[in-house]
Amino acid sequence: MSVEVEEEVIALPEALEQARASAAENNLPYAGGVRPPVAWELVQKGQAVLVDVRSGEERKFVGHVSGSQHVAWATGTALTRNPRFVRELEAKLAKDGGKEAVVLLLCRSGKRSALAAEAAAKAGFTNVFNVLEGFEGEIDEHQHRGGSDGWRFHRLPWVQD
Repeated sequence: MSVEVEEEVIALPEALEQARASAAENNLPYAGGVRPPVAWELVQKGQAVLVDVRSGEERKFVGHVSGSQHVAWATGTALTRNPRFVRELEAKLAKDGGKEAVVLLLCRSGKRSALAAEAAAKAGFTNVFNVLEGFEGEIDEHQHRGGSDGWRFHRLPWVQD
């Protein structure tokens, strides 16, 4: 005797459905990306969990989003890849739905968080999104960050230890 079990489909907010469609069009290996103001709105509405994947040092000395979870993609000043990243992410999100949780990954500029999103998706996370632009934004021609994009550029809330 076989029993068919329907999978519960999580209804995503429109912004994330659009991000998922764009990701599919661009063959991204994870659910997609959203800009910082969209990420903040989703977090404020309780529609997503924000996970900072920067190193502990970056969070402490550069600042972080209050209430965000932390799972380092890489550690130390040499940014050595964290081999336990996926396991730690799953443990942090256990109460939020585990691998089905709607997760927004944030790094400095959106590059490491894209790699982290890819690794999470390969490990079975179904709703993992990258926060485009990151916390500090892209580096400019003067070797500075935060002048044209990023979480802080958009004047979104953050704190510093």
